[in-house]
Amino acid sequence: MAETTTKTHGITAAQQRFRLSWAGVTDVGLRRDTNQDSFFAEYPLFIVADGMGGHAGGEIASQRTVARLEELVGADDVNRSAIEGALELVVGDIAAHPETTDEGTGTTLTGLFLESVDDETHWVALNIGDSRVYLLRDDRIVQVTTDHSVVQELIAAGKISPEEAEGHPYSNVITRAVGASELTAPDYVTIDVRAGDRFVICSDGLTKELTDYGIQHFLKENADAGAAVDAMLAAALENGGRDNVTLVIVQVDDDLSSTDGPAQA
Repeated sequence: MAETTTKTHGITAAQQRFRLSWAGVTDVGLRRDTNQDSFFAEYPLFIVADGMGGHAGGEIASQRTVARLEELVGADDVNRSAIEGALELVVGDIAAHPETTDEGTGTTLTGLFLESVDDETHWVALNIGDSRVYLLRDDRIVQVTTDHSVVQELIAAGKISPEEAEGHPYSNVITRAVGASELTAPDYVTIDVRAGDRFVICSDGLTKELTDYGIQHFLKENADAGAAVDAMLAAALENGGRDNVTLVIVQVDDDLSSTDGPAQA
């Protein structure tokens, strides 16, 4: 099993101070020869990319996406405009790479970042494709992002049920991706910062093997982000590990308003 490391950071939001902690892992799974997933988890950006395409194409697409977005953290420039600018560069990176001639080469992208507007800090979830962000709040898990997929469009049109979508022949067909053509901007969802919140950012290699209830179960059984990551990965592999499995857990551990200072990894 891949090794996980839990990190922490202090933030201020809604006139309160909070401690964030997070951990992430990626695994090739039990059926694939290569891992086309990539992830990045460093304050204030937490992302997962699930590559697709023949040969090394998917791996290149996801790695270039993560690398370009990682540069924003190094430049302290994580915002919607900068993210979209970085993704425009990714499109060029993928198109120019000699191993990405397959027209289907590309990657999903999903995750979270912290955004400050008028001295107010909040989360922003972003999404392209069918990788997901979940939020556990007040003992209830919800899917924050909406899949860009054929089956999601069928569900929205009332043509199939969510249960029917799981075994649908087009269940792996996505309608948006970061690829070697003109970029479509991510969808964004703004979320307030609240103590006790726990986010799961994952590729479909996790959700193929664990239901929403299963994800919620392992979060409740494991208070530490690293322990929860390890438990979910182990369960996904035990349930079949049919795809690469990648997940990042980010949690707002507590309110630090009455303490001396924030924790920093």
